[in-house]
Amino acid sequence: KDVKWLQTITKLPILVKGVLTAEDARIAVNVGAAGIIVSNHGARQLDYVPATIMALEEVVKATQGRIPVFLDGGVRRGTDVFKALALGASGIFIGRPVVYSLAADGEAGVRKALQMLRDEFELTMALSGCRSLKEISRNHIMTDWDAPHILPKPRL
Repeated sequence: KDVKWLQTITKLPILVKGVLTAEDARIAVNVGAAGIIVSNHGARQLDYVPATIMALEEVVKATQGRIPVFLDGGVRRGTDVFKALALGASGIFIGRPVVYSLAADGEAGVRKALQMLRDEFELTMALSGCRSLKEISRNHIMTDWDAPHILPKPRL
């Protein structure tokens, strides 16, 4: 109801934040949300909710590419950005690293933090053999929830 009401008072795109399940993702799509932000609100409201990176892939699959899905939360390194993109995120929101950097060193701290994230992300892309964002795929990562891969016994 809230999304429908908001659509009557604004022409701005409405992003639904706090989506952690496929069911909620489908509802957001069906009510006309322009996008989804996968977020557990820093796990401040409920300390037992899943990490956003664990919920991301389920939400992305549920939207079937109809709207963009963004990740918010848990991004601390450039590798986290790479993982989120590999799991289907359209983009990533970065909060705590920016706020902490701002508190520590003002604008210069934020610039440094963002540059560090970018450098780490670009290195991760290079080490993964990705020359562009379009080349990042699910095949580049293995998650804790993937089926176990049985390695062949080493020949000694």
